[in-house]
Amino acid sequence: MPRSHWIRAAIASVFLGFAALAPAKAAGFLEKQLYMLGPDFSAQLPACEDALGTIGYLFALKEGRFWNSGLRILSWENVREIPNTWAPDTIPRRFCRAVANVSDGKAHVVNFWIGEDTAVIGSGPSVEWCVVGLDRNMAYNPGCKMALP
Repeated sequence: MPRSHWIRAAIASVFLGFAALAPAKAAGFLEKQLYMLGPDFSAQLPACEDALGTIGYLFALKEGRFWNSGLRILSWENVREIPNTWAPDTIPRRFCRAVANVSDGKAHVVNFWIGEDTAVIGSGPSVEWCVVGLDRNMAYNPGCKMALP
């Protein structure tokens, strides 16, 4: 590479370094009007019971695909909503808890939440769930507590 390219690269890196040290500016009026107001949430969420079929399907898929297990959720009991303790200006979520009778012969508590516009690219509601005792990748440790409010 010619010497002039090295000099240009060095000058550019110096300017980029100074730019990184500059304090961040607040969004201008136009920026706030275009994209910083955020989505207009309606807080119209499906009931806890409406997510059980999705959870059962995804549980069987995860167990078979990732853990080479034939575990399935056979039935549900004691489905109930848990009061949301999050700040009111967050994405609307419905927190729920149920007991799943799994094909291993045991009853497992399932903590889950349904979020408004949290599906792929905000295309609708989605559900995040955790089966206590079967959170093998420890995503919601300890004991699926991180799937609760």
